Amino acid sequence: MALIASPPASVATAADFAPIAPDAAGAPLYRVVKRSLLRAIEAGTYPAGGALPSETGLAAALGVSIGTLRHAVDELVAEHILVRRQGRGTFVAMHNTDRFLFQFFHVERSDGLREAPKVELVAFERLRVDADIAQALGMKAGEPVIQIDNRLLLQGKAVIHDRLTLPSLLFKGLTEKRFRERPSTIYHLYQTEFGITVVRAQERARAVAADRTAARILGVAQGMPVMSVQRTALTFGDKPVEHRVSTIDTTRHDYVNLLSRPS
Repeated sequence: MALIASPPASVATAADFAPIAPDAAGAPLYRVVKRSLLRAIEAGTYPAGGALPSETGLAAALGVSIGTLRHAVDELVAEHILVRRQGRGTFVAMHNTDRFLFQFFHVERSDGLREAPKVELVAFERLRVDADIAQALGMKAGEPVIQIDNRLLLQGKAVIHDRLTLPSLLFKGLTEKRFRERPSTIYHLYQTEFGITVVRAQERARAVAADRTAARILGVAQGMPVMSVQRTALTFGDKPVEHRVSTIDTTRHDYVNLLSRPS
């Protein structure tokens, strides 16, 4: 019987944190605690899938109350950076299919059916970035990037054409074979193979006419109205790591997003 290995447990302890001086916070204390936890996660002290020390230990190391520590952890859980597992503790969240569907995939059939898409790789190229995408990625025009085209199928029908642009410097060693044979989602690949965790994304959507490439990949008529969503994926510190243009055939599918007020 094959065994599936779990992510390695973190060997870091609460001793990795220094006490927070209350008079040096300059902000609500729980936000200072939150920043301290984020820095530790970003630095790899607590890797993806790794467990945090106990709340009691963390609170003592940081010199704050359990309530303050929990307030900070609650926000990180709400932002999908941490996850609580009953009876086991708090862990750095891993990217997986469930998280992808809940946080980063918003296309569903008009009757409300939502499922993970089947992703087909169409093209994998290395080229020089143009000015518009360079600006979105915080790069200079002409710097090297990896461009990936995917066809996403829902209920067996091509619905989305994704064009991803990745800074080559952040994804050294990424090959077409490595991308094609990834065991899980694309963001899981970024997280586990390159140490890049996508924590949120900025999107802009508008209606456009399908160009020749989108028409070919989606099997629609050139010039047909489609939805275009431009996304910049961000890691810690709001650093851009991926630019993505999703062209969506909305004949039988909708783009659905749940809005809520910040806590």
